[in-house]
Amino acid sequence: MFLLKKTVALVLFPLSLCLEFLLAGAFLLWFTRRQKTGKILVCVGVALLVLFSYYPFANISLKYLEYRYPPLVDVPQSLDIRWVVVLGGGHRSDPELPVTLQLSTVSLSRLVEGVRVHQFLPESRFLLSGGPVFDPVPEATTMGRVAEIMGIKGDMITLEDRSRDTADQARFIHEIVGDNRFILVTSASHMPRSVALFRKRGMNPIPAPADYCIKESRGIAPGAFFPSAARLRKAERALYEYLGLGWARLTGQI
Repeated sequence: MFLLKKTVALVLFPLSLCLEFLLAGAFLLWFTRRQKTGKILVCVGVALLVLFSYYPFANISLKYLEYRYPPLVDVPQSLDIRWVVVLGGGHRSDPELPVTLQLSTVSLSRLVEGVRVHQFLPESRFLLSGGPVFDPVPEATTMGRVAEIMGIKGDMITLEDRSRDTADQARFIHEIVGDNRFILVTSASHMPRSVALFRKRGMNPIPAPADYCIKESRGIAPGAFFPSAARLRKAERALYEYLGLGWARLTGQI
């Protein structure tokens, strides 16, 4: 089921959808007499590519997710917060690279925000979550090594190294933190689904969003009028989260 879920998401990603329509249309145009259907499919593929790679769709769809919870600028030191929890976002344990470069940019951004928050709560435990999904080394292990490089003491770090997805993380983290209040650090777009999964288990995390893709600009650059791979990536992230929310609701996880 885990692999099926991941595969379906890949098939429905924006670039995959565009190529599926374009290839199907090209096949009909070149190898069948269904010329009209082929032209329609090609036009749909081009239209989707334009939609996903320009400003409005990518930014509006992602902004709704990213600004659901505000950034945690002021850390509430008055509360009895015993844990700062950081969810992993991908890594590759390439032995040819320094450990700091083995984390994805998503994981690294989350970890940096987690370290910032932890500095306000030096007595709290630093919990890093991520298991061996498509890599033999648990992501939490790699994150822990990088966290120590960033100045977090090893005896303050707790690793949750069994989870494969966010639902797993909520379950295993609940076993560790119990009913204690904690600050949850993950990507801003991932925060709505994460909070919902944790609350379903009776926990009440304090959101600390990281890794924002949508950042307000005070000026207009020429690139705003042209399609870009970066906007395709934003559309992909938004679609991934909406699919994740739909799956979680369908299976009763939230």
